[in-house]
Amino acid sequence: TLVEDTYPLASSLLKSLRSYSKIPIIAGGVYIYSSAEEVINEDFVDMVCVGEGEEALIELCQKMKDNEDITNVKNIWVKQEKKIVKNSLRPLIDLNNLPFIDFDIFEKTRLGRPMFGKVYRMIHVEVDRGCMYNCPYCEAPSIRKKYKDSVNSKYYRQKKSDRIVKEMKYLKKKYNADYIDFDAESFLARTPKSLREFADLYKKEIKLPFWCQSRPETVTEEKLKILKDMGCSDLQYGVEHGNEEFRVRVLKRLGTNESIIKACKLTEKIGIPYTVNNIIGFPDDTRELVFDTIMLNREIKPKTANCYLFTPYRGTELYKYCIENGYISKDSKTKQLLDGGEIEYSKITKEELYGLQRTFCLYTTLDAKFFSKIKIAEQFDEEGDAMFLELKKEFYKIKGW
Repeated sequence: TLVEDTYPLASSLLKSLRSYSKIPIIAGGVYIYSSAEEVINEDFVDMVCVGEGEEALIELCQKMKDNEDITNVKNIWVKQEKKIVKNSLRPLIDLNNLPFIDFDIFEKTRLGRPMFGKVYRMIHVEVDRGCMYNCPYCEAPSIRKKYKDSVNSKYYRQKKSDRIVKEMKYLKKKYNADYIDFDAESFLARTPKSLREFADLYKKEIKLPFWCQSRPETVTEEKLKILKDMGCSDLQYGVEHGNEEFRVRVLKRLGTNESIIKACKLTEKIGIPYTVNNIIGFPDDTRELVFDTIMLNREIKPKTANCYLFTPYRGTELYKYCIENGYISKDSKTKQLLDGGEIEYSKITKEELYGLQRTFCLYTTLDAKFFSKIKIAEQFDEEGDAMFLELKKEFYKIKGW
């Protein structure tokens, strides 16, 4: 299973595997949606799965077991002699019919996750699949379009409340879990009625702390009270950028800074700890725009503020924009999640972005009188590293860590 960040490592591993074995190799995952042609033409890949793999992989394996023709399995592209057989997409599956997730192949210690100074046995539970929003830095819009155009289906689907709870009840008992990670792009996108139905079952059958993520515009006081009553211990908001005009024009995210602040303050009032996720280094970004994001976080005052570097993923609208405007070449590849990709910025340097990312939480948390010192800590040299360590102690003191 591939995402763009892991493709270089996966390629290396698969090349090694191919040198030792002729076992058929199939590649799937979100990266295939945008790069199926590239991957299927690799010498170490025999097949790719374009689309969901649950049913396709079972059908493929059954045909291989029965020595039947494998070139007509929907969602699967297969190399056959000197040509590639490209099968069409199959209809989307009903998520409620999937078997419960199985963690048995992993070591038990893999379930351990640190949260707020404690290590929990955390289980990952899918409550929906896909996303209804159109963020140009995410591949969700292009996946939705692919399924709409090919099989006239809506990729975004929600599982039924009782189905989710049955799975959690099973996993909680089997793996002795004491924390839940809800896999949903925007958990509060559910209607209040649906959320209340789910909450009633959750409190009765599960009763574990959990974290989830959502968008500020999905927040209402009613929904937050339901989350609080369920036992939510961390709610993560995707704010992404602090400049309102840039956020609407470039990121296609509606909602004013005032509405974001209101949602966060309401979350604090209800008593749910929350985290704000931010992205810096978008095309056309500047130091001034990054500081708009910093200043919005200073006003929000979240429990935690995460800062990530923008990555131009293939299949996204901003990937195309970056190519068209000379930020990246057509051959550019993302090598790791936190690196931000091979972007050539025109209004800010990559080194400056790395420094702002390192000091982001210092800027959003410490008193403004520290700003001149924080600027020194942006530098990756002896003086900057020493200042960063000094200010980090001040940060920990404020956070009580």
